[in-house]
Amino acid sequence: MQLSDRLLAVTKLVTPGNRVADVGCDHAYTSIFLVEQGISPYVIAMDVNQGPIDRARENIIRYGQKAYIDVRKSNGLEKLEPGEADTVLIAGMGGRLTLQILSDYPKVTASIRELVLQPQSEIHLVRRTLQDMGFLIVKENMLKEDGKYYVMMRAVPKVLIEDECPYVLTEDEHYYYGRQLLEQRNSVLVEYLEWEKELSENIVSTLSKETTENADQRKQEIKDKLDLIKKGLGYYRY
Repeated sequence: MQLSDRLLAVTKLVTPGNRVADVGCDHAYTSIFLVEQGISPYVIAMDVNQGPIDRARENIIRYGQKAYIDVRKSNGLEKLEPGEADTVLIAGMGGRLTLQILSDYPKVTASIRELVLQPQSEIHLVRRTLQDMGFLIVKENMLKEDGKYYVMMRAVPKVLIEDECPYVLTEDEHYYYGRQLLEQRNSVLVEYLEWEKELSENIVSTLSKETTENADQRKQEIKDKLDLIKKGLGYYRY
């Protein structure tokens, strides 16, 4: 079983030996890989749509993993009981949908020992909300695949770990960059920030030619974002 670089990076965040709930499993390739590689002894592959469920079952049988992967048609965590899984894995969904899935069934989420997430959007919102939900991001990775940037993270309940931050970050900086990515001096993050800096500067230049109140307001918003980006790039000089 071969996975894309994005999904391979996601699987590397799963703690070996953990039972995994793969939410939005699609074809179940990630679930199969986790079992084949000995990362997880048992996976619950879940999806809300019947089509992916049917394809998942076919693939699991084809790869001989029926005894180790349970397939469930489930809206998020609906069909997962508290304590059934150690890890909840959600990859490829929007940030708000990811958070909605975790908040819809709080008893299930509270029983989880590890979240492995790869949200497609609003990463800062995911980071902020995870903290509000009582989780601490302990590892992050970022890569570029087919011209797109992807961030993946591993979070655990705060009660399970003590943490100290070597950086003095404001909340906005922490949520925008990702503390773990800064600590790693992640090369993809700096590339992404450089790309965002150029894009934002171009927008400011375009807006400077307009004199409307809306244009002025938007220009200020972009300038504030530029200040944040430049500060993030500054950490790479330390």
